[in-house]
Amino acid sequence: MLQTIRDRLTGPIVWVIIGLISVPFAIWGIQSFETGDSDPVVATVGGTGVLGLHFGGVDITQGQFRNEYEQYYRRLQSLQGENFRADQIDAVKTRDLVLKGMISRIVFDQYTRKAGYRLDDAALREFLETVPQFQENGRFSAQRYRDVLLQNSATPESFEALQRDRLPKEQLRDVVLDSAFVSAEESRQAWRLAHQQRSYSYVTLPSAKYAGSVEVTDAQIKQSYEDNKTRYQAPERIKLTYLELDIAAFPPATAPSTEILKAMYEAQKASAFSTPEERRASHILISFGADKSASKAQAQALYDKIKQGADFADVAKQNSDDPGSKNKGGDLGWIKHGTLTPKFEAALFELKAGEVSEPVETEFGWHLIKLTELKPAKTAAFEDADVQKQLLELYRQKDAAQRFSDESQQLEQLSFENPNSLDAAAKALNLTPKTSDWFARSGGAGIAANPTVITAAFSREITQDGENSKPIAIDSTHLVVIRKAEYEAPRTLELKEVTDKIRDELKLKAAKAKADADAAALVAAVNGGQALDVAAKAKNLEVVTPAPAKRDAKEGDQALLDALFKMPHPIDNKPSVGKITLSNGDVAVVALQSVTDDGTPPTPGTTDFQRDSVKLRDAQAGSELEAFLAAMEKQIKVKRKAEPNTDKAEPTP
Repeated sequence: MLQTIRDRLTGPIVWVIIGLISVPFAIWGIQSFETGDSDPVVATVGGTGVLGLHFGGVDITQGQFRNEYEQYYRRLQSLQGENFRADQIDAVKTRDLVLKGMISRIVFDQYTRKAGYRLDDAALREFLETVPQFQENGRFSAQRYRDVLLQNSATPESFEALQRDRLPKEQLRDVVLDSAFVSAEESRQAWRLAHQQRSYSYVTLPSAKYAGSVEVTDAQIKQSYEDNKTRYQAPERIKLTYLELDIAAFPPATAPSTEILKAMYEAQKASAFSTPEERRASHILISFGADKSASKAQAQALYDKIKQGADFADVAKQNSDDPGSKNKGGDLGWIKHGTLTPKFEAALFELKAGEVSEPVETEFGWHLIKLTELKPAKTAAFEDADVQKQLLELYRQKDAAQRFSDESQQLEQLSFENPNSLDAAAKALNLTPKTSDWFARSGGAGIAANPTVITAAFSREITQDGENSKPIAIDSTHLVVIRKAEYEAPRTLELKEVTDKIRDELKLKAAKAKADADAAALVAAVNGGQALDVAAKAKNLEVVTPAPAKRDAKEGDQALLDALFKMPHPIDNKPSVGKITLSNGDVAVVALQSVTDDGTPPTPGTTDFQRDSVKLRDAQAGSELEAFLAAMEKQIKVKRKAEPNTDKAEPTP
């Protein structure tokens, strides 16, 4: 089971998996949804399901949703980098996506627990030993395990608790995925469909061709405005004044005295400026097997053979039970203290270069250990140029961090004590107030792309009370305090502001209606037996006949190609014809002339056939997993109680 999980961590099946190693660690489980205070509840997951099974109810509050939304938003920013555009985010769809994700995680958790999936200590240990980030020289290192977790502000207890929660869900997921299969005939049919070619012609009826004949009156514009007034809204927007405290903008501290650098060197010498002793080792492992005494006798015999002149590497290749090092003559690479099991290390670090130990017992069996090479511990001298450079950089980092900490506290205090102005804080900290551009709740440029800033900017304290915000973390070394510079409440646009827009909309609507009518007439003519080119010529339209298309074609209008491969096959040499809407909104009439297979499917058992079968099976597995999740959500009652939002106002019931 665990091997399957590991294989699929990078596999082709689309599935949201909780990250094993990320920066920062996602050290949270389903319990993060099980707390709440007076936050309005937007959804409840659980209760008595449709089959009479009881699942404990879990509430998702507005505050929890908002935190999840902001995390998702920040991930988008991080992934897209400079290409991120807040104005291209569909807030409604994104909110729904985030809430669905929260619901699905709770549903999956509840179902897994109810089904009795668990992870015991042995399975957890097996999994941890295979994680590359926890290995040195291809083997699990307890010290590296602790170091990696510490670097990510985690503890073994919290991380292991996360895995006990996560891995059983992976096991249940794999049960569903592994149930998918495809037959050889299905693979052949899928290949034929994927490689099918369709010959066609089409006629485009562009809306612009008809727009010139459309007249729109002022009365029509006014009536459309009155009928659709709610569409013509100027969104709420704000312009901010803010103070920015960014450690990256701090000037570097002047170089300190030699005495200070020397003190730092002494404090950091062991960890930063010293390289610990390393030993390159080879070993021969004899597993205990059914008879521990017999295995020790075998190890002793091999030891005696080596002492009599046999080559250690040759003996290892012929006799070692360690598949990872056997073919390399037992070589384990370079080893530091804390890398391997204590008994093994104790023996290794007592050897001299070239020596071989007598049989050493560990939990894995009996080892013969050879020290092949030694790197003694080294400490760089204080006078070394690289050491001096590193000490100065370290000093400046600490100085900047201390200054940032001090000024952050001062900024918070002064902006709180003077809630109606940023002047006092700006003067005390020698900061220049900045002004943002106008932006709406969808965000904008600069700090206005940060979801926490957006939430704070449209809060009551800023928009109505006119107060300073609390310091807002853009990241761990970048803070801002914001206040309102200008604010505009949402309003209905006046008719004169949208007249041109409405006129264009009405002209386009009328033009499309004319194009649609002509397209319907063309379809009727072709279905009546008239050739498409003849019917098109009568309306002064041009027929286009491209090269035959395949399903995976990348060139051409995608909406046209999608429609083409959904059309029924021609019958009795009579084309299949239909009216479609192209990607740009124009209308087109498509005539499917013929459908042909392109080549012969690969023979079962060949590499190409296996590859295509795996792709088809993975697609089938993904569909079955989606269906399973949908079935779980029906069984575990989900009740949405309010529409979630991303600001501090109450959600709309």
